[in-house]
Amino acid sequence: MNSQAYIKLISGSETSLGAAILRSLLTVPEIIYSGAVRLRDFLYFKRLLKIYHVGALVFSVGNITTGGTGKTPFVIWLYKQITHNSKLKTQNYKCAILTRGYKTRRASCVMRRVKNERDTRYAIRNTLIDEPAILTRNCPQAEIIVNPDRVAGATLAINNFGADILIMDDGFQHRRLHRDLDIVMVDATCPFGYGRMLPAGLLREPISALKRADAAVITRCDQTAPNELNALEKTLLKQNANLTIARTIHAPTCAKTTNDEKINLENLKTNKVFAFCGIGNPQSFLKTIHAIGAKVVGSKIFNDHYQYTADCLDNIYTTARACGTDLILTTEKDWTKITPFDTLKEDKTPKLAYLAIEVRFLAGEQKLIGLIEDVLASKILKKEKLK
Repeated sequence: MNSQAYIKLISGSETSLGAAILRSLLTVPEIIYSGAVRLRDFLYFKRLLKIYHVGALVFSVGNITTGGTGKTPFVIWLYKQITHNSKLKTQNYKCAILTRGYKTRRASCVMRRVKNERDTRYAIRNTLIDEPAILTRNCPQAEIIVNPDRVAGATLAINNFGADILIMDDGFQHRRLHRDLDIVMVDATCPFGYGRMLPAGLLREPISALKRADAAVITRCDQTAPNELNALEKTLLKQNANLTIARTIHAPTCAKTTNDEKINLENLKTNKVFAFCGIGNPQSFLKTIHAIGAKVVGSKIFNDHYQYTADCLDNIYTTARACGTDLILTTEKDWTKITPFDTLKEDKTPKLAYLAIEVRFLAGEQKLIGLIEDVLASKILKKEKLK
């Protein structure tokens, strides 16, 4: 079953008798998974499972659902906020990013200061895909530590690179590593994974896990009605009255082609676009393209973390040409997996590009920055006292 069929099943939009039976059958593994998660959380709560303190500030960015909630763009925003904080002069501190590296070819690796597209292509071909490759491109001065064992990755960052500050990507469930600030991303279009735990829904943990969080960042607020956003905030605060809540959108900035040529948003409106992606929330990507004003003449949706091949890319070109396309558009995440292919030529038609996006706040930005600065200030003050 592909990811789109799975979403139709668990969301209830597939109404056949067979789908209803299958949804009922998913209750059994859901109960088993839920029991295991609750037992694990209980053991951490009772300190029967060890939480490791590593001697550096740890900022965790995660979620309580599986699938795309927009963690990676926020990690990039957070990294820049920390390292360019003129108020606290954090440029004197070294920041590393810890990432699991889902399906990365090596179990543990380090990407350091990849400064150009050619080096990035080589790095991705040999080691990195998906989120680590995006982080490498957008945070060129950061140490990107790829290791599913976050404690080992943190130790490496501190001992080998002298990191004072760590950002743990997708870290909410990785409780072995102590964190000083827990930020949870909540997708406004599907905040609680259809209300059920995996595999019957998309929840990694029960909603009550939000009690551990310090802040919640609601993403894709432009794709949700204001009354639904207000109701969502009330639900979040009901779980944790002390949550700092911010609202954001994933704002497109431009499209970037193979030779790093930029196509501004106004020019995108004149293009007939063929869109493809293999991400956790593909409909959000398509909605973003429509919102720009581009005419989508065709699209192809792949499973999340889909591994493209040269033949697959050739088929995309063939299909796009048959649709009379001016531009093939994908996400930056998918772009990292297709750029190594020799079939991707700068003079190939139609042009292929990825849609560059950034986090843009609608509300709560200053409160969130204040929370981040409070944590940073505690580290700086402690370090000054030790001098």
